[in-house]
Amino acid sequence: MNYQALIDENSWSNYPIGLTGCRIGDSFFDSCDYDITIFDDKIQNDEIIHFENDFVKIHHGSLSESKSQKLLQYERMQIIQDESWDLRMFLSKIKKKHLTLYKDHAKNSLIESLFCCEKTKSGIKESNVFASCWQKCASYYLAEAILAINNCTSGPTHMLDALRKFEKNLINEQISIVNETVGIERATQSLLERMVKSTIGFSDLVEKNKHSILIEKTYRHFIENSMLADCYFYLGFINKQNFVKYQNSIEKQPDLIHILKVSFDVEVDSNLLERQANKVQNSANDILNSISR
Repeated sequence: MNYQALIDENSWSNYPIGLTGCRIGDSFFDSCDYDITIFDDKIQNDEIIHFENDFVKIHHGSLSESKSQKLLQYERMQIIQDESWDLRMFLSKIKKKHLTLYKDHAKNSLIESLFCCEKTKSGIKESNVFASCWQKCASYYLAEAILAINNCTSGPTHMLDALRKFEKNLINEQISIVNETVGIERATQSLLERMVKSTIGFSDLVEKNKHSILIEKTYRHFIENSMLADCYFYLGFINKQNFVKYQNSIEKQPDLIHILKVSFDVEVDSNLLERQANKVQNSANDILNSISR
């Protein structure tokens, strides 16, 4: 990609810029987009643009960022533009404390997972239509915690594959709880076709940034390569990100449960839902106790 042409076309010459995501590794798919962060201190949603027959996801960042999850996304960043060397110094600080950042991110993810478990169980008691959505979120947060404990960051496209490759130990064995409660064994081509349509619809409703184009492209890659479990995990994680990001507005719109039931492939049996929440809760507590010693 001609990054200089992209910079000139969008008048970004005054900002540090870096490449993150799948494209900085060796295992990206042709369907993977280019994740570019502009350190312009703007607070706005990601943008999707089309450039040179590729899709580019534009993130807006700050060199004052302090959240561990965000900093870890920058850990392996490839610098595209940094005339002031401010970005180089910023990335150097991240590398020096990356182990601490991974541990902090793992703890935060486990706490979020426990919070979602409580939301699930209270939702069951109160007949909240979104209780099953919270359970899915709890499972995905548990997956993020296990990734962080293994000093690994991965986007949703490659996350399940990364989890499969971890060495066997007591913490990584909890991946089986993730797989069970996420429900990847349910993945069939007909189910995934319904899920992607609703996932795209949900994205268009809440994100409104053409992310659905990338979702469709990634879905096609998974289906064409018979990667049904990976596709199921990917779609669920995308819905988790949007659900937690826009939860305040979503919970004021109970009618959205109809699209979320399909996009999340949620469980409707409240007894099974509670058992799943308890399994994730026990797993998250065990891991949290283990890494807090």
